[in-house]
Amino acid sequence: MFPEPTHSIRFADALAALPPEWPDTALMVAIEQQVRSAHTKIIVLDDDPTGTQTVHDVLVLTEWSLPVLETALARGEAVIFILTNSRSQPPTQAEAMNLEIARNLGRAARRQGCDLEVISRSDSTLRGHFPSEVVALRNGLQDSLGVMYDGCIIVPALFEAGRYTLNNVHWVKDGEWLMPAAQTEFARDASFGYRSSDLRNWVAEKTRGATPAESVIVVTSEDIRRGGPDQVARRLAGLANWGTAIVNLASYQDIAVFVSGVLRAEGQGKRFLFRTAASFVKVRGAISPQPLLTADRLFAGDPPNCGGLVVIGSYIQKSTEQAQKLLALPGIAGLDVNVERILSPASRDAEVERVIGEMNRLIPRRDVVVMTSRELKTGASAEENLRIGQMVSAALVDVVRGLTTRPRFIVAKGGITSSDVATKGLGIRQALVLGQVAAAVPVWRAGAESRFPDVPYVVFPGNVGGPETLAQVVETLRARRRIY
Repeated sequence: MFPEPTHSIRFADALAALPPEWPDTALMVAIEQQVRSAHTKIIVLDDDPTGTQTVHDVLVLTEWSLPVLETALARGEAVIFILTNSRSQPPTQAEAMNLEIARNLGRAARRQGCDLEVISRSDSTLRGHFPSEVVALRNGLQDSLGVMYDGCIIVPALFEAGRYTLNNVHWVKDGEWLMPAAQTEFARDASFGYRSSDLRNWVAEKTRGATPAESVIVVTSEDIRRGGPDQVARRLAGLANWGTAIVNLASYQDIAVFVSGVLRAEGQGKRFLFRTAASFVKVRGAISPQPLLTADRLFAGDPPNCGGLVVIGSYIQKSTEQAQKLLALPGIAGLDVNVERILSPASRDAEVERVIGEMNRLIPRRDVVVMTSRELKTGASAEENLRIGQMVSAALVDVVRGLTTRPRFIVAKGGITSSDVATKGLGIRQALVLGQVAAAVPVWRAGAESRFPDVPYVVFPGNVGGPETLAQVVETLRARRRIY
């Protein structure tokens, strides 16, 4: 194991210590040409819906039967997201889900005559089912495609949310400082907690020593910024026999260099699976930048002149602070869902019905915020904590199902919350990612099969933004409305 960082570092100092960026500014053009010309579909399995936080004009599927996947692969899009919401599931169910999807993907790809690049998109603060999900994907793809994978590459950087990997350590930006990821509240997650910020140690920790820290291949900042794509390809040539690699990244130019190196290594016969955050997906899929969404772009024609719905399930301190700022806006009605009552069979249904009644009374003329009471309930084990989370999420889903008025917009705060509200509360089977309404906050347009077709659906990650961001998003969504 390697020494762990003991304190935060100044962000500006960390960047200043790096070599200059690789000077070739045409890399993204070459990546885009490769994406357009190659008969390869980039498939992103998203363990909650927040992985769409860097892309636009991309299809999202919430089901993965063989016919659905065949139809999707036959379309023209190079990048397709599959929302699994596996982070809300126990390990065995998450593994089975990934195995099923991988097998169906492989069969669909063979029938369509295309190749696959598969990305397991997960949390930029290192929460989720690793390594079991990626191993299940490998097994399913190898079974159905008859290919062998050389290894898994871990890329958790997400610049829009202040996540950087420097000197093999994963950092979370807080103002002017970078904090080691293992010292943040995310590392204390009741289901997916961890102790290591150095990604080599984190891999060893999560694999329970099966992959020693010393065996992890490192793509360094020196490799990327001084050696360029050829050096990255040389480094990845050493990844074999289902090894693991980590990547140091501090900018989108770094990712462009890394992706260029990946493509060169793949051109030499290497095959990889990826466990990444959303910044990697944007570059690998050659998704061009676009401005943040405005009300004019979100609402075609004359949108309903009624209230919107905000559903907050995330418990982290950042979400609570954002909720407080939102509730201070004029024209906002807050409804607490009492979690203690939700967890009791004797009072659960009555609590849900109470909230539904108040929501339907208020939403014609107010934006309504439905949020869980802020005291986190925990169990005796990680699986028990997941079960509690599922019960709370199921209650929020029932509240959304009880909505009788088409809202102007829907915002769901928290990864598991936003997945369950989308698929179970609104019946979304397919959606189009329109873009972002704030940095790392995506907006979907709900499909025709959903309860409220075309409604803007905002997937607001629990761990993104500053104290004012949620309120600012709602202000954007309520622009030009006349009910206040």
